[in-house]
Amino acid sequence: MTNAEPGLETTPTVPPPLERTFSPASVGTAVRENSLEPIGVRPRLGAYFRELWERRSLVRVMAVSKAYAENQSTYLGQVWTLISPIINAMVYVLIFGFLLKLGRQGIDNTIAFIVVGVFMFRFFERSVMAGAHSLKNNMNLVRSVQFPRAVLPIAGVLSELTVLGPALVVMCVISYLSGFFPFAGDVTIDWYWPLLIPAVVLMWIFSTGCAFLAARWVAMTPDLDNVLPHFMRILMYCSGVIFSIDRYLGQFSWGWIMEYQPVAVYLYLVRSAILNEHAYPPDATMWLIGAIWAVLFAVIGFLVFWGGEERYGRD
Repeated sequence: MTNAEPGLETTPTVPPPLERTFSPASVGTAVRENSLEPIGVRPRLGAYFRELWERRSLVRVMAVSKAYAENQSTYLGQVWTLISPIINAMVYVLIFGFLLKLGRQGIDNTIAFIVVGVFMFRFFERSVMAGAHSLKNNMNLVRSVQFPRAVLPIAGVLSELTVLGPALVVMCVISYLSGFFPFAGDVTIDWYWPLLIPAVVLMWIFSTGCAFLAARWVAMTPDLDNVLPHFMRILMYCSGVIFSIDRYLGQFSWGWIMEYQPVAVYLYLVRSAILNEHAYPPDATMWLIGAIWAVLFAVIGFLVFWGGEERYGRD
């Protein structure tokens, strides 16, 4: 602005805009030196794996924080992670085990049988629901920060695995103590109890694959979030959580489908590791089928989720 004589109006002068031009060579150099990537573009599968591995600390922090924050506002806090499955299991034991007597057909120890089924299916159900809600509950993060979105369903399932750890101890204690009732079969501590660990690992891998699928499908069609709980309830009754599949469905020609579907297989593996049920002996074939289901769903689920990477937060 220039000085003007008193009484005369002056027009401010605007400086000319800066003109910055970048050559393709300089842009390419900046990209290489700073490892820059375009936003909103799905990375290659190998690069996606590397980014995911580099953020493993983020996965661990998100999983632990979610597990501890879930019941933070209650008086009993984290104790509810143990009380809830116990109450849920006792309700099923009372109704289906003693009133309707469905869980006692072909089963030596009804209490341990139903407790194991409810605890393990609850882990699977909550893992799938955590994957389904992983993108929706973190949409602000998805839209503002560049990171592999697979972090979210992985952290959700890992959070449920963190909660499952102490619940497994309670499950084993209840199963063992139930053997002292005169109307229940014995539950002895045998050499195959450590097989519980690989059985849980296989179920965790399988649940992660299902969480990937649920996350992608719910992101594409949000209405599926309302259907998913009903599907999980149907799956519970088709997986032998509260009754023996072999006893009630083995007589049908299609009964083998229910027996070898993934959730029923993992329940079989856990029960064969803890219980002394004649209908659930340790079986190498079931271990092989469980490993195949885990790898198959983990690979397919991850590829399906990766296929929609560039659409999350945009639809």
